[in-house]
Amino acid sequence: MPTVSVKRDLLFQALGRTFTDEEFDELCFEFGLELDEITSEKDIISREQGDQKASEASDVVLYKIDVPANRYDLLCLEGLVRGLQVFKDKMEAPRYSRVNPLNGDPQRLIITGETASVRPHAVAAVLRNITFTPERYDSFIELQEKLHQNICRRRTLVAIGTHDLDTISGPFTYTAKAPDDIRFKPLNQNQEYSATQLMGFYKTDSHLRHYLHIIEDEPLYPVIYDSNGIVLSMPPIINGDHSKISVNTKNVFIECTATDLTKAKIVLDMIVTMFSEHCDQPFTTETLSADYINSKVGINETAESIAQLLTRMCLKSEVTSDGAEIQVEIPPTRSDVIHACDIMEDAAMAYGFNNITRTTPRTYTVANQFPLNKLTELLRLDLATAGFTEALTFALCSQEDIADKLQKNLKDTKAVHISNPKTAEFQVARTTLLPGLLKTLAANRKMPLPLKLFEISDVVLRDESTDVGARNSRRLCAVYYNKTPGFEVIHGLLDRVMQLLEVKPGRNHGYYIQAAEDSTYFPGRCAEIFSHGKSIGRLGVLHPDVINSFELTMPCSALDIDIEPFL
Repeated sequence: MPTVSVKRDLLFQALGRTFTDEEFDELCFEFGLELDEITSEKDIISREQGDQKASEASDVVLYKIDVPANRYDLLCLEGLVRGLQVFKDKMEAPRYSRVNPLNGDPQRLIITGETASVRPHAVAAVLRNITFTPERYDSFIELQEKLHQNICRRRTLVAIGTHDLDTISGPFTYTAKAPDDIRFKPLNQNQEYSATQLMGFYKTDSHLRHYLHIIEDEPLYPVIYDSNGIVLSMPPIINGDHSKISVNTKNVFIECTATDLTKAKIVLDMIVTMFSEHCDQPFTTETLSADYINSKVGINETAESIAQLLTRMCLKSEVTSDGAEIQVEIPPTRSDVIHACDIMEDAAMAYGFNNITRTTPRTYTVANQFPLNKLTELLRLDLATAGFTEALTFALCSQEDIADKLQKNLKDTKAVHISNPKTAEFQVARTTLLPGLLKTLAANRKMPLPLKLFEISDVVLRDESTDVGARNSRRLCAVYYNKTPGFEVIHGLLDRVMQLLEVKPGRNHGYYIQAAEDSTYFPGRCAEIFSHGKSIGRLGVLHPDVINSFELTMPCSALDIDIEPFL
């Protein structure tokens, strides 16, 4: 969920009253939000960089509010205040309209065919006679950044450019050119660069370097010019310095270039509607019945009452002439409403989930545990009874954990890779439970020996035969860590597991083990486990190099089997 940071005093001023922290937390809960943290800029810097760095930071109290990922209209102070005020009946839901300029024709953005190969879509709008204050300006910039990180998917789907309209002249042209043919002075720089030079220049920029990959390998780069040939922006990287906006800007030209036209329209609607209230869009309409909402939510309200509830959620509603249906106007701020059930959810929220009377469902169903999970729970209990402690480890791990540390080749692991990992610790989905248990042992080396751990959980394996290219596999893994390897202990655990699964020893219709070579295990101390003629896993004493790679100092034996064949 996105988190919005707002200054408490500024928020209360906009709401027209003050709240205690508990009162505002309750208001957020009623509206479907969560007050995540009460902090300040000074506290944040102090935690992250130390008290010395925080000495000059502001003590202004900040509310950090968690917002649902589909409510883009709540990502700034203006939208948040507007939503809460309408919800509390302090103001009417605004109705937006598109207007033509008083003098002259509307501005035009011309899209040329060259953009089709790199970033084919663009939409634009103008906010006229806007009045910025430092706080409004900061909110305007922050909203763009929130949208870039959220719906825009780090500018890959949509990139937003905002410009001072009084410094440029239309019509505007969105085209694509070879990097060496694009020259302009980028935002907050003192000299001109070619696009090729800019890509090198920004490789060391902590903020912009994350977006270079979007276009750097393309033969043509997107660029927007005004009628005089002035470069407004080179999306999705940087705007031009010539048209940069400031607190004194009165008319703002907004352009959104995109690979997804629907997302571009949503983003443009958000920016325009959020800040149009500071200035001196069309709707879609749905109808639905009161019975539909009453039956789905579990309430018994009149159509008029439900219309009032929906209006509190910025969905202006009225009962039709025959009184049978409710007509709901969906404003451009509510791109999350795509079905009648979304409207029903807002009605339930306005009514108050805690106010819905608990009733016995009319339809009786008998729940049944998923067979694989039932088997898992039964094994967990008996493994704990056998003296092993359960561990729950991360489903993601580093490439090194499942390859180098286990003395395996990464290409042979069938690992599913994360395309944009945030940390080196979470690069791939685990293909075995063993690294997680060994890391747990390493974190508990000071505990009395022996250490006996197990985990029953899913691993993820590449599988081209599935529609998503991967599949989950439920595995059981156990480790024994002591001054001696304890192969007999881990072998005994295998026998106990098979006894619980009612699989008898035997080569034809039972289970057996036979010697195997595996680089993860000590030579001559590894066995492959077979059940009903099929290999289900391995057990043995881990190789000393594997033990050392996980910063362990004692011998360790392990059992790793697939339990799905026993369903």
